[in-house]
Amino acid sequence: MKRREFLGLAALAAASLPACSSLDPGSGNGSYAARGSAPRKVIVLGAGLAGLATGYQLVQAGHEVTILEASARAGGRVRTLREPFAGGQHAEAGALFVPGNHDLTLRYLRLFGLSLAPATPLFASRLVYVRGRRVFGGWGASAQWPFDLTPEEQALGYRGMWDKYLMEALGTLGEVTAPGWPSDPKVDALDRVSAAEFLRARGASAEAVALLRIGYLDMYGDGIESYSALQMLLRLALAQPARKPFTVSGGTELLPQALATRLDGRIRYASPVIRIEPGESSASVVIEKNGAHQRLTADHLVCTLPFPVLRRIEISRPFSPQKTRAIEQLPYTSVARVFLQFRRKAWTAENLYLMTTTDLPMRWVFEHTVNQPGRRGILEAQAFGADARRLCATPEPERIEFALSQLEQIFPGLRAEYELGTSVCWDDEPWARGAFAYFRPGQMLPLRPHLARAEGRVHFAGDHTSVWSGWMQGALESGLRAAREIIQAA
Repeated sequence: MKRREFLGLAALAAASLPACSSLDPGSGNGSYAARGSAPRKVIVLGAGLAGLATGYQLVQAGHEVTILEASARAGGRVRTLREPFAGGQHAEAGALFVPGNHDLTLRYLRLFGLSLAPATPLFASRLVYVRGRRVFGGWGASAQWPFDLTPEEQALGYRGMWDKYLMEALGTLGEVTAPGWPSDPKVDALDRVSAAEFLRARGASAEAVALLRIGYLDMYGDGIESYSALQMLLRLALAQPARKPFTVSGGTELLPQALATRLDGRIRYASPVIRIEPGESSASVVIEKNGAHQRLTADHLVCTLPFPVLRRIEISRPFSPQKTRAIEQLPYTSVARVFLQFRRKAWTAENLYLMTTTDLPMRWVFEHTVNQPGRRGILEAQAFGADARRLCATPEPERIEFALSQLEQIFPGLRAEYELGTSVCWDDEPWARGAFAYFRPGQMLPLRPHLARAEGRVHFAGDHTSVWSGWMQGALESGLRAAREIIQAA
């Protein structure tokens, strides 16, 4: 490893999130190995960002690491699509944005010399398509929404309602990244109600709820009636202070590829785990390789697998009842992503290159090629929850046709420029079984403390175990935490 990279890693571990601060060099020579005793043998399940970050950190600490990856590539739900697109363009099937306040992700990108490009602001869409109408610049009080809002809500406008019904409540949460959060029992009530119930309790009319749910608030679970209000407020709190997001120039997959390159020879691809065998002084896994079963044993095991995947794996010695319940009950959001490439960016005639949200089954439309050269353009149409499951039950040509028909409603005449398309259904991906975790009302406080908790020699990582759930930041943070647990145990 280059000296610059080593020093960057030291700075990354020492100055990243508070939860990771104990991974500082801790000695005069800056050696991570000095923090532990004899090197330990560690098996990491999954070569997504969490597994790669765990393995990378442990290798620098002098430990022996093997990463088992079921698929033929590293990255997990970080996946850049380069085929079948023409003109050298690409799109992201998974992680896309790097918000400007995600310090840890930005530090990793800088560590590996990866460049960023400005992305579309998440809350700055210039066009909303709702109830058959196109609404431009709708965040101010002057926008004409096709909703029967109260006189007060009309005076507030979208932004004013967002502040009144949502942002003003964030002060009740406390410091959401602090260890042991939440400690205030008053927060418990927020977990017991849905996001929609919370909005109504704050005084939002039914029409205001129908308007506010369009876009961001309806992108989890099966919409705002299905997930915890506490989770909604947590995600909004983590987005503060609001900063413009970035994308990774050349494709988000460059980050896991950089990590995987530095772990060359330690990743065993096409090695799905079929059984986990926890033990008192070690842990073992059984994998399937070339039609045969192999058993591997290590001092520590780090499981980064999404829980829907872990539910399908045999556990020879049951975990604690609390961990077992969390694994069995944690739900994941269904997401269908359809990518359509066009001969030219016809939408730019109206300066509509920003994110578009809708109340159609395809809830989100985004251009992936804002920062890519060429006349062609790729639009993504994305569905969530029940809409995604219905779409994914159809053959891919029908998904593409449906998405194209939805875009035609928003941008009449766009079909004439269509060239080709593809799609990704995250429920159908065998090593994901969903896009990202969420909490139903009443689930967050009972389940969350047990998601990351180690079970003897078995440790857990993955974005679902982090407060930054659903983001690359969460995967990376969880990997550093799991590595810290092992280094300190050694």
